[in-house]
Amino acid sequence: MKRWGLIALAVVAFGGLGWLFVPGPAAPPFPADLGSVEVVAKLVEVPPGAVFQRELYHYATILRYEVVSCRRGGLTPGVLIHVAHYDPWKPRAEAGDARVGALGGTVRSFVAGDRHRLALVSPLDEHYMGGLVDKYFGQHAGVTYWALRTDVE
Repeated sequence: MKRWGLIALAVVAFGGLGWLFVPGPAAPPFPADLGSVEVVAKLVEVPPGAVFQRELYHYATILRYEVVSCRRGGLTPGVLIHVAHYDPWKPRAEAGDARVGALGGTVRSFVAGDRHRLALVSPLDEHYMGGLVDKYFGQHAGVTYWALRTDVE
């Protein structure tokens, strides 16, 4: 009788922990045709003061990435690109609003060295007009991309 009691206890204990091994909801699949450029890139740095939270102030910040691979858009691996992210203090899935439309992704915060899969469009001023933090002002020329989706790679 004791043995059955121990077996029952073990089943209840381990069965009660079964929820720990159930995967959470999957992120929506990465859209194949979102934006004109799709890359996997490493976030080179997050400059001091580039990401901050202010109530009632919405802005985009420009971050520097090194392209690892390009799926669409013709960018060469190793090239540095500059990408504007709207309300960078928010998780990407929560960043979109009435001003900028649908934005998304699985990135919750920006950490230097992380690899991101990015869906991008350009030029920036055709997709966003508003507050902009550019800690690289005067240090880069060429295209600045607008991030439509930013996933953890």
